[in-house]
Amino acid sequence: MNVTLVMIVGLVFYFLLYHIYGKYLQRDVVKASDEKATPAVRLYDGVDYVPANKYVLFGHHFASIAGAAPIVGPAIGIAWGWVPALLWVWLGNAFIGAVHDYLSLMSSIRYDGHSVQWIAGRVIKKRTGYIFAWFIFFVLILVVAAFGAVLGKIFVAKPAVPSAYLFKIAAGLILGVLLYRIKLNFKLSTIIGIIMLAAAIILGVKLPVKASYNTWMVVFFFYIVIVSAIPVQVLLQPRDYLNAWLLVGGLVAGVVAVIASFKAITVPAFTTFSAPIIAGKPTPFWPVIPLIIACGSLSGFHALVASGTSSKQLSKELEGLFVGYGGMLTEGLVSTLVVACIGTYGLGLLKPGMLAKVQGGGMQFASHYMAAAKSLGGPVGIFAKSYGTVTSAVLGLPMTFMVVLGAMWVASFAMTTLDTTNRLARYTFSEILEPIRESLPAPYAFFTNRWVASTIPALIGVGLAWTGAWTVIWPAFGGANQMLASIALMTGAAWVIRVQKKPGWMVLGPALFLWITVTLALVWYLFTAVPTFMAKSPVQAYILGIMVVIMLVLNFILIFDYFTPKPGGLATEAYEGE
Repeated sequence: MNVTLVMIVGLVFYFLLYHIYGKYLQRDVVKASDEKATPAVRLYDGVDYVPANKYVLFGHHFASIAGAAPIVGPAIGIAWGWVPALLWVWLGNAFIGAVHDYLSLMSSIRYDGHSVQWIAGRVIKKRTGYIFAWFIFFVLILVVAAFGAVLGKIFVAKPAVPSAYLFKIAAGLILGVLLYRIKLNFKLSTIIGIIMLAAAIILGVKLPVKASYNTWMVVFFFYIVIVSAIPVQVLLQPRDYLNAWLLVGGLVAGVVAVIASFKAITVPAFTTFSAPIIAGKPTPFWPVIPLIIACGSLSGFHALVASGTSSKQLSKELEGLFVGYGGMLTEGLVSTLVVACIGTYGLGLLKPGMLAKVQGGGMQFASHYMAAAKSLGGPVGIFAKSYGTVTSAVLGLPMTFMVVLGAMWVASFAMTTLDTTNRLARYTFSEILEPIRESLPAPYAFFTNRWVASTIPALIGVGLAWTGAWTVIWPAFGGANQMLASIALMTGAAWVIRVQKKPGWMVLGPALFLWITVTLALVWYLFTAVPTFMAKSPVQAYILGIMVVIMLVLNFILIFDYFTPKPGGLATEAYEGE
């Protein structure tokens, strides 16, 4: 198959999906209108509720949901073949991911910017929302730990990356002043910002910063506490807007290069239904695929960003489609590019000995692909080098610079996800303490103070990263993330049916499919993957097993609560505020 055709089909698919299905959801299901002011306008507080230009907000939203997952997941999923990987990305985007993200954003808009777990407590059961909140708080702390550890290792291994990021922070602060203090023309501010972004990358390469892993952990702790507590317009909005340009520039270059390459895809279209991926065990494509290819197709973490930070910054309801729905489709396009680059150029990067192992088609490729990717630096490494190769060969761009740019995607978006996650943890922690607001006002006021509530998850998360203890429970994160997506989509279905009074088949059908898929995937993981940890670390095996069992119990509580709502205890009409 020619990769040019595949990429063109992907672009057409996303264009039609946005303008047909997306606008149907906006018009007929959500009934979005600019007549009613959004929470960012009505509840403006200059810290969290701050209306943003739609392009700036898109930058924040996309940079926060992207992270490394839309690159890592598809790069691993190719072990099943490029066709299954790409079909899960496209169909997952169309029927689950984009719907999930958009409804999470817009339902939050209708509930004063409250989180998806708060909404679950209102449209399903109060118990559902409260259990959901504790589960999410745990997941957010784990994300802080994992991303902090991964970034710490990247910063130690590639000193140019932290240097470039520090310069980019300075650029973000300057852009924030231009946009919000001086109120310079938006287009002119954007041009200045892009110039500063390019300068930051160049200076990062020229002036690398070397520091130890533990030093970076200390820096991360203070950084995420400060950034998650200060007003969003100071750094979060302008920095993430620059991040969006970093991605858009690289994405456009990659898509154009792939389309212009006219190369044949060299990896097998399909290998085997059960490729050896997780713990070296035969891993069935279904139901385990969502544990591998997450953010590029669908992700529960997106609901936390959409209903946590983005809903507090949306200026107009009609801009929600561009931010929430468009953001997910753009992430899907990134994953499409990953499959295209690796599928076409990845094998050509291997040394002769390793190349011989993956040749021979089907099962032989599946059996040796993970080792082949590892020889090039793992999923991120094989993508960055494949991306650098195609953009250099077709567009004549400097190979070294483009490889660094590919790696910068991961570092920049992972860093953004790190501090956004800590801000989300602050919101969630405050919601968890809501029941003691009236009975214990003094402790409530202390612990929900934005500086205190930012410090608590940062301290726990960075502490786990410092000790490496997060690695014991991280293997369960894929299941936790997709279970979160299942709950968020069920919440969206409840809101559409019970509050919006619309037929919910387009949401409830995919939600039930996702619930079944995630449940079966967790069962497979419990009985197949978890036992493999027993020989290496019995303690880790038991901890993982307990976690998976807890997730399965929560998943069954969710489905029970959805179909047995408390009479008179759920919202059946539009929220009017408190």
